[in-house]
Amino acid sequence: MNKKKINKIPTTYVLFILIFICIASLLLSAIKPKIFNPIRNNVSKIVIPLQEGINDIGKNLTHRRKVFAKVKKLEKTNKQLKQQIDELTQENSLLSQNKYELERLRELYELDNTYSEYEKIACRVVGKDSGNWFNLFTINKGKKDGIEAGMNVISGSGLVGIVSETYDNHATVRAIIDDESAVSVKFASSSDLGIVSGDLEEYSSGQLRLTNVKKEVEVKEGDMVLTSHVSTSFLPGILIGYVSEISLDSNDLAQSGYIIPVVDFEHLDEVLVIKQTKENYEDDYNEE
Repeated sequence: MNKKKINKIPTTYVLFILIFICIASLLLSAIKPKIFNPIRNNVSKIVIPLQEGINDIGKNLTHRRKVFAKVKKLEKTNKQLKQQIDELTQENSLLSQNKYELERLRELYELDNTYSEYEKIACRVVGKDSGNWFNLFTINKGKKDGIEAGMNVISGSGLVGIVSETYDNHATVRAIIDDESAVSVKFASSSDLGIVSGDLEEYSSGQLRLTNVKKEVEVKEGDMVLTSHVSTSFLPGILIGYVSEISLDSNDLAQSGYIIPVVDFEHLDEVLVIKQTKENYEDDYNEE
């Protein structure tokens, strides 16, 4: 079978027909404008809702874009503020640390001037025994720095303790609050004697035990307590603390009570070691 040929309308004709229809529509709408009103009405019923929907979508997208831009800006601002806060916190921490360091150095300087008759070496506390208090601790200087066992250690406003063991580059200090410590003391107001004994349990209340005070000695609250000249281990005249309580013993033969030490044995960072033992001090004194 022969295939039937399909007659095609030339493209040029189609174009002419469309142009004619457009021109005719324009002329007709110009002559009789109302003739297209029904068509416009029907078309507007479809187009206007579509146009409103498209406008709403456009407005929504614009709003979302603005909100997103604001969120991005707020996130950037928040990040900058956090960075500034971190920097300020770090600066404040450094300032606080520097202030604390300055106060400690000022204390050591004043303490050095108070006991200017003794040669001293500054040491940093680098370790301690377990527990809350610095009753046994390690300093970062030793034999190579001239540190010897028996040297007195001071800090804050007065006596901390005594060097108990020495090594090449470090040494151990036993504080006066340690259970094995005992210091012969005198009262600044009268030069009468007594004994201050270390006791960690007593020091938990911030005090140390004072004993062996003669019955007739007049001691009152607030009296200054110093190391005595009769001590076998401690140099004379170093401040230990102040009397907080004193009373007659039950045997009616002596007085006892408590003192508040001037050193904070919960916070020790730097100390001064007096480079002279009591033995050497007595030798020098006898030579004079």
